[in-house]
Amino acid sequence: MSYATGGLVMLAEMLEKLPPSEKKIASYILENPRESISLTASELGKRSSTSGAAVIRLCKSLDLKGLQDLKLRIAGDLQKKPQEEFRDIEPNESIFSIIEKMTVNSVQTLRETAELLSMEDVSVVVDMLRNARSVHFFGVGASHIIAQDAQQKFVRIGKHATAFSDVHMAATVVANMGEGDVVIGISFSGETVEVAKILKLANEVGAATISLTKYGSSVVSDQADIRLYTSATREPAFRSGATSSRIAQLHAIDILFMCVASQQYDQSIKYIDQTRRAIHSLKK
Repeated sequence: MSYATGGLVMLAEMLEKLPPSEKKIASYILENPRESISLTASELGKRSSTSGAAVIRLCKSLDLKGLQDLKLRIAGDLQKKPQEEFRDIEPNESIFSIIEKMTVNSVQTLRETAELLSMEDVSVVVDMLRNARSVHFFGVGASHIIAQDAQQKFVRIGKHATAFSDVHMAATVVANMGEGDVVIGISFSGETVEVAKILKLANEVGAATISLTKYGSSVVSDQADIRLYTSATREPAFRSGATSSRIAQLHAIDILFMCVASQQYDQSIKYIDQTRRAIHSLKK
């Protein structure tokens, strides 16, 4: 089961990456969403001057179970209230206007990320994290900040977690992992070669692998057992790792953390109380 929304977001974010025939179908659906949800694969193929087989391939490219899954998500999208679009800042813009724009952008990013997270995949990842002997979070640059945040959170509830920024140290840790250990590769673009290589190494030693990237196939997600996606922000000039993409990644990590903490609630509270007392003792 997944959020019954997000179909239009998926199509829009994947549009430029799709093969020509699938791109035609995606464009047709984006232009005619209400009409599309009542069509069969064959009918949709004819309307977009392609084929029913191409429609099925599109659903596979979107990492969905089939056309029905896509149509349910689009139907959900059509029930939502219209949202404000992402807006970029302008030269010498007022502080009030920048606060408003950044807030709108962040809220929209969080909503889209929630739509792109598969509940089934999140459930599997939560079970992996609960039962893991150790967890290594790895990201480069801005994504390493997310890895550090994840390490801090999971250590607080008694998990053995690491987040080395140095790729050699990360490789050393992962090389000594195995079945029962988990490696999470974080890369907004999904094209960070170092992250892909760490996940590849984790696969070779038998550890479970998870990717956290923007939506779509990438060198990082291709190496993962489970692929988690965040929204691809649409901030043309200032879409750096310091803005909405970082918020989306932190949101996904927070969701995983809260799910794990909830499922082992008493144990988590015990660990959090212990860590709070330990930190408080340092201030005396």
